[in-house]
Order: sequence, then C-alpha cells, then structure tokens
Amino acid sequence: MAHSDRLPTARSQAMVRESRHLLMTVAPGASWIVFFLVLPSAYLMSVAFMSSGTYGLPEMPLSLESFRRLAGFGFLGWSPGNLYTLLRSLWQTLVATGLVVAIAYPIAYHISTCRARWRPIMLLAVVVPSWTNQVIRTFGWMNLLAPGTPLSSVAEALGLVAPNMGLYPSNFAVTLGLVYNFLPFMVLPLYAAFEKLDTAQVEAAQDLYASPLRAFRHAVFPQTLPGLLAGIVLVAIPAFGMYVIPELLGGGKGMMLGNLVANQFAGSANWPLGAAGAILMLIATFIGLFAMRRIGKRLGGGEEVVI
Repeated sequence: MAHSDRLPTARSQAMVRESRHLLMTVAPGASWIVFFLVLPSAYLMSVAFMSSGTYGLPEMPLSLESFRRLAGFGFLGWSPGNLYTLLRSLWQTLVATGLVVAIAYPIAYHISTCRARWRPIMLLAVVVPSWTNQVIRTFGWMNLLAPGTPLSSVAEALGLVAPNMGLYPSNFAVTLGLVYNFLPFMVLPLYAAFEKLDTAQVEAAQDLYASPLRAFRHAVFPQTLPGLLAGIVLVAIPAFGMYVIPELLGGGKGMMLGNLVANQFAGSANWPLGAAGAILMLIATFIGLFAMRRIGKRLGGGEEVVI
C-alpha cells in the first residue's frame, strides 16, 4: 500500500521538474517575443484607431480616419495616390520575386552539381555580399547606375534613357536593388532542395524522350517546390515592406508602402496613418503566407508544404 502511494508522488515530482525545465527553456524566448513583438504590435494596432493630434501624435477619441486617409479620402476628396503606392509595391514585389526565382534556379542547380569541395566556397560567394550593410550596398548601386557610368552610358547608347539622365533614380534601379539584395535568400533554400533531388526521376524523364522543359516541370519542379516556396516567403514579404532601397535608388520616383509608413512617423507626422499602413502590411503578409500554403498543398499532391 505504501509503495502504491509513493508512485503518484514520484510522478508528480517528475512532472513538476519537467514543467520547471520547460519553463526555464521557453521563458527567455517567449519573453523576448512578447516584449519586442507582441506588445509593440498591439500598441501599433491601437494607434491606428486613434485620431491624429496637432503634431501628428495619436490621441483620443477613437476613429477610423486613418484608414480613410490610407484609402485616399482626404480633405479635398478622394485621391488615388496611396492606392498607386500599394499597387506599385505589389508590382515591384512580384517583378523582383520573379526575377530572383529565374536567376536563383540555375545558380542553385549549378552549385549542387559542382564538386563537393567547391560547394561551400560558391555558397559563401553568394552569401558574403549580404554581410555588408544594406545601406552601403545600396549606395554602391547608386554609384554604378549614376549618370556617366558605363552602365548608364550603354543604356543611353541603346536609347533606353535620356542623355545625361542615368539609370538612377528610377523604378528599374529599385527592382535591380531588390533582386540583388534578396537573391541569396532564394539561392540557399533552392540549393537545399537540389541537394535532396532524386536524379533517377530526371533520368527516367530523359529516357522517355521528355524535352528539358517537360523534364524540369515533371521531375525537378515538384521536388524543389518546398525550397521555392520557402524562398518566395523570404523574398516577397520583406521586399513588399522595403524602405531603404526604394528611398535611395528610387529618389522619390519609386515610393513603396514601407516608405509611406516611414514618412508618417517622420516627415509627414501622422502616426495613426502610419500605423494603419503597417497593419495593411501585416494583413498582406498573412494573406501571402496563407496563399503560399494553399499553393504548396495544391501543387504538392495534397501534402501541405510547411512554411
């Protein structure tokens, strides 16, 4: 009887020890997330529903005016300016992501087929530029695309830009900067997917006289789909809210949603409007993640791709 009474006590003590160990392990990370992610996001959401004060600071009463302003409704009626900024952000993100995918696929495939001793060196060559500060890299592209540089001179000779104008500032420069900045984030997931590639399926497709495009579509693409979707998430979401590259390479001509939000907390001084724009970015992020999961499930043969 005494032995049976000691069993529940021993189990309870073991459960208590496991709970304490789990709490000590999870508590630091959970506290970091709560204090530096959840609470600022909650404050930002509350600011979006406040009124804009005399100097743009949030104040009571609660209002939906910031969302009306974000939709383009102001003192002088409706203006499509903010809508154009949103559409430009979506377009720049889609174009940049598509170009990154088109460039990263052959790079990742080539690295995966190289000798094992060369792969770390080639991956390092892809990643090393991202170790430099993003502002410094962007200033480098400003110097490369400025008027009088070789790239701008070639563009002028081809009639792509007006004389003495250069390729910067322009939407082209913004797209180029986005592609350069986010290329490593696509190459690495695709390389990991190519490392697991079953070459027997590719050889079988070739034995059945499949063209290179059909072999890629039926044998390579399904196997690299998880890496592709992971890369799209890593590229598209931060590109949609990018601030530094459009601000420097766009020169006011390629403002994106991130610039609109940042300006409301600085120059224009309208915190509720900036918070409303940030909420819009969060909503777009959640919609994009949901769409990627659904696309992965549909293309993955019924198995939902974890993102």
